Amino acid sequence: MAAHWDDLRVFLAVAREESLSAAGRRLQVDPATVGRRVARLETAFESPLFVKSPTGYALTDAGQRLMGHALRVEQSLQEATEEMVGQSSGLSGQIRIGAPDGVANYLLPRVCGRIADDNPDLDIQIVALPRVVSLSRREADLVVAVSAPTAGRLTVQKITDYKLHLAAARWYLRNRPKITCVEDLKDHMVTGYIPDMIFDKELDYLSETGIDRVRLASNSASVQFNWVRSGAGIGVVHDFAIPWGRGVVKVLKDEISLTRSFYLIRHADDRRLERLNRFSEALCEGIRHEVAHLEGQT
Repeated sequence: MAAHWDDLRVFLAVAREESLSAAGRRLQVDPATVGRRVARLETAFESPLFVKSPTGYALTDAGQRLMGHALRVEQSLQEATEEMVGQSSGLSGQIRIGAPDGVANYLLPRVCGRIADDNPDLDIQIVALPRVVSLSRREADLVVAVSAPTAGRLTVQKITDYKLHLAAARWYLRNRPKITCVEDLKDHMVTGYIPDMIFDKELDYLSETGIDRVRLASNSASVQFNWVRSGAGIGVVHDFAIPWGRGVVKVLKDEISLTRSFYLIRHADDRRLERLNRFSEALCEGIRHEVAHLEGQT
Protein backbone atom coordinates (compact mmCIF):
# COMPACT_ATOMS: atom_id res chain seq x y z
CA MET A 1 0.00 0.00 0.00
CA ALA A 2 1.54 3.32 -1.03
CA ALA A 3 1.59 6.34 1.27
CA HIS A 4 -0.19 9.44 -0.01
CA TRP A 5 1.31 12.91 0.36
CA ASP A 6 -1.68 14.12 2.38
CA ASP A 7 -1.02 11.42 4.97
CA LEU A 8 2.68 12.29 5.02
CA ARG A 9 1.75 15.94 5.55
CA VAL A 10 -0.28 14.93 8.60
CA PHE A 11 2.57 12.74 9.83
CA LEU A 12 4.99 15.68 9.59
CA ALA A 13 2.62 17.94 11.52
CA VAL A 14 2.35 15.42 14.38
CA ALA A 15 6.13 14.91 14.40
CA ARG A 16 6.67 18.66 14.64
CA GLU A 17 3.92 19.49 17.12
CA GLU A 18 4.18 16.27 19.17
CA SER A 19 0.41 16.30 19.66
CA LEU A 20 -2.67 15.33 17.64
CA SER A 21 -4.59 18.42 18.73
CA ALA A 22 -1.71 20.81 17.95
CA ALA A 23 -1.17 19.13 14.58
CA GLY A 24 -4.89 19.46 13.90
CA ARG A 25 -4.81 23.19 14.65
CA ARG A 26 -1.84 23.59 12.35
CA LEU A 27 -3.59 21.74 9.53
CA GLN A 28 -7.06 23.09 10.39
CA VAL A 29 -8.57 19.62 10.77
CA ASP A 30 -9.95 17.88 13.85
CA PRO A 31 -7.64 15.68 16.00
CA ALA A 32 -9.67 12.55 15.24
CA THR A 33 -8.91 12.96 11.54
CA VAL A 34 -5.22 13.40 12.36
CA GLY A 35 -5.28 10.20 14.39
CA ARG A 36 -6.95 8.25 11.57
CA ARG A 37 -4.38 9.47 9.05
CA VAL A 38 -1.52 8.42 11.30
CA ALA A 39 -3.15 5.03 11.88
CA ARG A 40 -3.53 4.59 8.10
CA LEU A 41 0.19 5.22 7.61
CA GLU A 42 1.09 2.80 10.40
CA THR A 43 -1.07 0.16 8.72
CA ALA A 44 0.57 0.86 5.36
CA PHE A 45 4.07 0.47 6.80
CA GLU A 46 3.09 -2.26 9.26
CA SER A 47 4.95 -0.45 12.02
CA PRO A 48 4.11 2.08 14.76
CA LEU A 49 5.38 5.57 13.91
CA PHE A 50 4.75 7.25 17.26
CA VAL A 51 4.74 6.33 20.91
CA LYS A 52 2.69 8.34 23.41
CA SER A 53 4.96 9.77 26.13
CA PRO A 54 4.31 12.12 29.08
CA THR A 55 5.45 15.02 26.89
CA GLY A 56 3.40 14.05 23.83
CA TYR A 57 3.88 11.97 20.69
CA ALA A 58 7.50 10.84 20.16
CA LEU A 59 8.81 9.25 16.97
CA THR A 60 9.68 5.57 17.00
CA ASP A 61 12.70 4.29 15.05
CA ALA A 62 10.40 3.67 12.09
CA GLY A 63 8.99 7.16 12.48
CA GLN A 64 12.48 8.63 12.45
CA ARG A 65 13.25 6.81 9.20
CA LEU A 66 10.01 7.96 7.60
CA MET A 67 10.70 11.54 8.74
CA GLY A 68 13.68 11.86 6.43
CA HIS A 69 11.75 10.59 3.42
CA ALA A 70 8.72 12.78 4.18
CA LEU A 71 10.91 15.88 4.47
CA ARG A 72 12.44 15.16 1.07
CA VAL A 73 8.97 14.80 -0.47
CA GLU A 74 7.91 18.09 1.12
CA GLN A 75 11.06 19.79 -0.16
CA SER A 76 10.51 18.47 -3.70
CA LEU A 77 6.92 19.72 -3.74
CA GLN A 78 8.03 23.17 -2.55
CA GLU A 79 10.66 23.35 -5.29
CA ALA A 80 8.18 22.18 -7.93
CA THR A 81 5.65 24.79 -6.82
CA GLU A 82 8.21 27.57 -7.07
CA GLU A 83 9.39 26.40 -10.48
CA MET A 84 5.87 26.14 -11.90
CA VAL A 85 4.53 29.36 -10.42
CA GLY A 86 7.71 31.32 -11.04
CA GLN A 87 9.01 34.34 -9.17
CA SER A 88 6.26 36.88 -8.72
CA SER A 89 6.69 40.48 -7.68
CA GLY A 90 5.76 39.62 -4.07
CA LEU A 91 6.21 36.82 -1.57
CA SER A 92 3.29 34.55 -0.71
CA GLY A 93 2.38 31.56 1.41
CA GLN A 94 3.46 30.98 5.02
CA ILE A 95 6.93 31.37 6.53
CA ARG A 96 7.72 30.46 10.14
CA ILE A 97 10.67 32.02 12.00
CA GLY A 98 12.18 30.61 15.19
CA ALA A 99 13.94 33.07 17.48
CA PRO A 100 14.93 33.62 21.12
CA ASP A 101 12.27 35.58 22.95
CA GLY A 102 14.35 38.77 23.20
CA VAL A 103 14.68 38.98 19.42
CA ALA A 104 11.08 37.94 18.93
CA ASN A 105 9.76 40.63 21.26
CA TYR A 106 11.92 43.66 20.47
CA LEU A 107 13.16 43.26 16.87
CA LEU A 108 11.00 40.95 14.78
CA PRO A 109 7.56 42.59 15.25
CA ARG A 110 8.44 45.77 13.34
CA VAL A 111 10.78 43.99 10.90
CA CYS A 112 8.21 41.35 9.98
CA GLY A 113 5.41 43.91 10.00
CA ARG A 114 7.19 45.88 7.28
CA ILE A 115 7.82 42.74 5.21
CA ALA A 116 4.16 41.74 5.53
CA ASP A 117 3.07 45.24 4.44
CA ASP A 118 5.14 44.85 1.28
CA ASN A 119 3.81 41.34 0.59
CA PRO A 120 0.02 41.13 1.09
CA ASP A 121 -0.12 37.41 0.21
CA LEU A 122 2.51 36.43 2.78
CA ASP A 123 1.72 35.02 6.25
CA ILE A 124 4.55 35.27 8.82
CA GLN A 125 4.68 33.25 12.03
CA ILE A 126 7.16 33.87 14.85
CA VAL A 127 7.98 31.01 17.22
CA ALA A 128 9.45 32.70 20.33
CA LEU A 129 11.11 30.10 22.53
CA PRO A 130 13.84 30.29 25.20
CA ARG A 131 15.56 27.33 23.57
CA VAL A 132 17.07 26.24 20.27
CA VAL A 133 14.41 25.71 17.59
CA SER A 134 14.92 22.54 15.52
CA LEU A 135 15.26 22.99 11.76
CA SER A 136 15.81 19.27 11.19
CA ARG A 137 12.28 18.62 12.49
CA ARG A 138 11.03 21.68 10.59
CA GLU A 139 9.73 23.48 13.68
CA ALA A 140 10.51 26.58 11.62
CA ASP A 141 11.59 27.47 8.08
CA LEU A 142 14.50 29.53 9.35
CA VAL A 143 15.99 30.50 12.71
CA VAL A 144 17.60 33.61 14.16
CA ALA A 145 20.22 32.38 16.64
CA VAL A 146 22.84 33.88 18.95
CA SER A 147 25.58 31.43 17.97
CA ALA A 148 26.57 29.65 14.77
CA PRO A 149 26.00 25.86 14.83
CA THR A 150 28.92 23.67 13.83
CA ALA A 151 27.00 20.48 12.99
CA GLY A 152 24.11 19.50 10.78
CA ARG A 153 23.13 20.17 7.17
CA LEU A 154 22.65 23.88 7.69
CA THR A 155 23.56 27.17 6.05
CA VAL A 156 24.70 29.93 8.40
CA GLN A 157 24.76 33.66 7.67
CA LYS A 158 25.89 36.30 10.14
CA ILE A 159 23.27 39.04 10.35
CA THR A 160 24.78 41.67 12.65
CA ASP A 161 26.48 42.38 15.97
CA TYR A 162 24.48 43.78 18.86
CA LYS A 163 25.39 45.21 22.27
CA LEU A 164 24.26 44.64 25.83
CA HIS A 165 24.77 46.72 28.97
CA LEU A 166 23.82 46.65 32.60
CA ALA A 167 20.64 48.69 32.98
CA ALA A 168 18.05 49.75 35.54
CA ALA A 169 15.03 52.00 35.89
CA ARG A 170 15.79 55.53 37.08
CA TRP A 171 13.45 55.24 40.06
CA TYR A 172 15.17 52.03 41.13
CA LEU A 173 18.54 53.79 41.12
CA ARG A 174 17.18 56.77 43.08
CA ASN A 175 16.10 54.54 45.97
CA ARG A 176 19.11 52.22 46.14
CA PRO A 177 22.78 52.51 47.12
CA LYS A 178 24.85 54.40 44.55
CA ILE A 179 26.69 52.35 41.92
CA THR A 180 30.17 53.59 41.06
CA CYS A 181 31.96 50.29 40.39
CA VAL A 182 31.22 46.60 39.82
CA GLU A 183 31.76 45.81 43.52
CA ASP A 184 28.76 47.99 44.41
CA LEU A 185 26.43 45.55 42.62
CA LYS A 186 26.51 43.20 45.61
CA ASP A 187 24.13 45.58 47.37
CA HIS A 188 21.55 45.39 44.56
CA MET A 189 18.76 43.09 43.36
CA VAL A 190 20.22 41.44 40.24
CA THR A 191 18.13 39.84 37.48
CA GLY A 192 19.38 37.25 34.99
CA TYR A 193 19.01 33.77 33.54
CA ILE A 194 18.37 30.65 35.60
CA PRO A 195 21.91 29.18 35.48
CA ASP A 196 20.97 25.61 34.58
CA MET A 197 18.52 26.78 31.88
CA ILE A 198 20.96 28.84 29.80
CA PHE A 199 20.53 27.09 26.45
CA ASP A 200 23.43 28.85 24.69
CA LYS A 201 26.79 29.85 26.17
CA GLU A 202 26.51 33.24 24.46
CA LEU A 203 23.66 34.05 26.88
CA ASP A 204 25.82 33.59 29.97
CA TYR A 205 26.20 37.36 30.36
CA LEU A 206 26.71 37.62 34.10
CA SER A 207 29.78 35.36 34.09
CA GLU A 208 31.63 38.26 32.45
CA THR A 209 30.55 40.79 35.08
CA GLY A 210 31.75 39.05 38.24
CA ILE A 211 28.19 38.87 39.61
CA ASP A 212 27.75 35.50 41.33
CA ARG A 213 24.19 35.77 42.68
CA VAL A 214 20.98 36.26 40.71
CA ARG A 215 18.04 36.98 43.02
CA LEU A 216 15.44 37.38 40.27
CA ALA A 217 15.97 34.70 37.62
CA SER A 218 14.05 33.56 34.52
CA ASN A 219 14.74 31.55 31.38
CA SER A 220 13.11 34.43 29.44
CA ALA A 221 14.99 37.58 28.43
CA SER A 222 11.67 39.40 28.24
CA VAL A 223 10.77 38.54 31.84
CA GLN A 224 14.20 39.78 32.94
CA PHE A 225 13.70 43.05 31.07
CA ASN A 226 10.24 43.48 32.55
CA TRP A 227 11.76 43.19 36.02
CA VAL A 228 14.29 45.85 35.10
CA ARG A 229 11.82 48.32 33.61
CA SER A 230 9.38 47.83 36.49
CA GLY A 231 12.08 48.88 38.95
CA ALA A 232 12.44 45.46 40.59
CA GLY A 233 16.16 45.15 39.96
CA ILE A 234 19.18 45.64 37.76
CA GLY A 235 20.34 43.34 34.95
CA VAL A 236 22.12 42.91 31.62
CA VAL A 237 19.82 44.18 28.87
CA HIS A 238 19.96 44.27 25.07
CA ASP A 239 20.65 47.84 23.95
CA PHE A 240 17.92 47.43 21.32
CA ALA A 241 15.39 46.69 24.11
CA ILE A 242 16.20 49.77 26.22
CA PRO A 243 14.07 52.19 24.12
CA TRP A 244 11.06 49.95 24.87
CA GLY A 245 11.49 50.55 28.60
CA ARG A 246 10.49 54.05 29.65
CA GLY A 247 13.00 55.38 32.18
CA VAL A 248 15.49 52.52 31.72
CA VAL A 249 19.12 53.71 31.58
CA LYS A 250 22.53 52.09 31.27
CA VAL A 251 24.63 51.54 34.39
CA LEU A 252 28.44 51.29 34.45
CA LYS A 253 28.32 51.47 30.67
CA ASP A 254 32.10 51.78 30.32
CA GLU A 255 32.91 48.98 32.75
CA ILE A 256 30.32 46.45 31.51
CA SER A 257 29.76 46.38 27.74
CA LEU A 258 29.09 43.12 25.90
CA THR A 259 28.94 42.39 22.17
CA ARG A 260 27.18 39.40 20.65
CA SER A 261 26.02 38.43 17.15
CA PHE A 262 22.87 37.23 15.44
CA TYR A 263 22.98 34.47 12.80
CA LEU A 264 20.39 33.32 10.29
CA ILE A 265 20.22 29.52 10.18
CA ARG A 266 18.52 27.61 7.38
CA HIS A 267 18.35 23.99 6.30
CA ALA A 268 20.87 23.34 3.54
CA ASP A 269 18.19 21.82 1.30
CA ASP A 270 16.31 25.14 1.25
CA ARG A 271 19.01 27.13 -0.54
CA ARG A 272 17.27 26.45 -3.88
CA LEU A 273 13.98 27.93 -2.69
CA GLU A 274 13.86 31.42 -4.18
CA ARG A 275 10.99 32.44 -1.93
CA LEU A 276 12.99 31.73 1.23
CA ASN A 277 16.09 33.33 -0.28
CA ARG A 278 14.21 36.56 -0.89
CA PHE A 279 12.55 36.50 2.51
CA SER A 280 15.89 35.84 4.22
CA GLU A 281 17.47 38.81 2.48
CA ALA A 282 14.63 41.10 3.57
CA LEU A 283 14.71 39.73 7.12
CA CYS A 284 18.47 40.21 7.54
CA GLU A 285 18.35 43.73 6.11
CA GLY A 286 15.42 44.58 8.39
CA ILE A 287 17.14 43.25 11.53
CA ARG A 288 20.33 45.19 10.75
CA HIS A 289 18.35 48.38 10.29
CA GLU A 290 16.28 47.84 13.45
CA VAL A 291 19.30 47.07 15.65
CA ALA A 292 21.16 50.15 14.37
CA HIS A 293 18.05 52.34 14.83
CA LEU A 294 17.25 51.18 18.37
CA GLU A 295 20.86 51.14 19.56
CA GLY A 296 21.23 54.67 18.23
CA GLN A 297 18.45 55.78 20.59
CA THR A 298 20.39 54.61 23.65
